[in-house]
Amino acid sequence: MFGSLKIWAGASVVGLLAVVGSYHLGKVEGRRNAATSALETSVQVLRERGKIDAQVNASDAGALCDDLGLLSDELSECMRRLAEAQPEP
Repeated sequence: MFGSLKIWAGASVVGLLAVVGSYHLGKVEGRRNAATSALETSVQVLRERGKIDAQVNASDAGALCDDLGLLSDELSECMRRLAEAQPEP
């Protein structure tokens, strides 16, 4: 009788350790997947930002001001301010 109680207690401890270990491994794997996903998203955003920066840098002041949808009397002010903001080559 006492021997079977030891066996049940041992089996219960082993089962509990297996459940706790599985939970811990699942949590670690979930965190790893979340970190990987966040990193992939960050890289994708930075690539898109680089493409947009390249398009803006390749555009002239008139095209940039036209893209803003300004009225005709505001276009000259926009172009003047963009010309002032352009760094010297």
